[in-house]
Amino acid sequence: MSSDATGMFITETHTDAALWQFRVSKMLLEGKTQYQTYQICEVPRFGKSLFLDYNIQTSLLDEYIFHECMSQPAMTVHPNPQRVVVCGGGEGATLREALKHNTVKQATMVDIDEELVDMVKVHMPEWHQGAFEDPRTTLLHTDARAWLDAEKGNNWDVILSDLPNPHEEGPGQMLFTKEYFEICRDALSDDGVLAMQAGSASENYPECFACCVKSLQESFPYVAGYYGMVNTFFQPWAFVLASKKHDPLALTQEEISQRFAARGVKNRYYTPRFHHACFTLPEYLLEAIGKARVLTDNDPFVWSA
Repeated sequence: MSSDATGMFITETHTDAALWQFRVSKMLLEGKTQYQTYQICEVPRFGKSLFLDYNIQTSLLDEYIFHECMSQPAMTVHPNPQRVVVCGGGEGATLREALKHNTVKQATMVDIDEELVDMVKVHMPEWHQGAFEDPRTTLLHTDARAWLDAEKGNNWDVILSDLPNPHEEGPGQMLFTKEYFEICRDALSDDGVLAMQAGSASENYPECFACCVKSLQESFPYVAGYYGMVNTFFQPWAFVLASKKHDPLALTQEEISQRFAARGVKNRYYTPRFHHACFTLPEYLLEAIGKARVLTDNDPFVWSA
């Protein structure tokens, strides 16, 4: 065993097929909020990492890949994103990415777990990088679905739904349904854009992503799945972009480059050259979408990975 090891591991289950173990070289902080347990650890090669309910959420190794994918395509597809909502996103990094765009005048982040966000502000500055203190930011601690429901007709430009997977014991199930997506649609402007994290894009467990695509197609004319290679999750991770007016596949590399230059955006993963690569799905994901069902409040997705 290496000299920097504690002998401690955090183990998570991925379906009934595999267990993934993370070696903890140093436990920095652990505790429990009203909603979830958390650990901030040093993990060899991954660096500082956050676990919630003993499932890894993010690491310094590649948090930028997840958070650029979570935010940048939707922000870029919209021609002038001024008013943005971040649902969830406790680390503040999805908010950070949205605020890269100098067009943004108002960014509201809605995360129910105030204790966790307060902890992140102090102990995970590498993620939020001051986004919580940005004068454009409003931080709210309430239920995201209920808050969005009250925002009907308020013409938000972009909604970024960075919410927990729909575990049976958690509140996430009602944030991955047709009814929730309709609430998002009704809170958006006529050319509004929604992006969400949608779980695994691996061949082992693509069903959540596929059902999200199918469900969003009920409410939006343009729906496109995409994914990022998130090494921290040991698999490709899926996202979905839904738009009332703008087709993400119609954007050219030149147009994206122009928008980045005008808005002062520089990315490491989601770049103008790589845009269409993100949205090019392998055949197994297209097949999964073809077999997927529409998720409803009465029949939601139950995450079992």
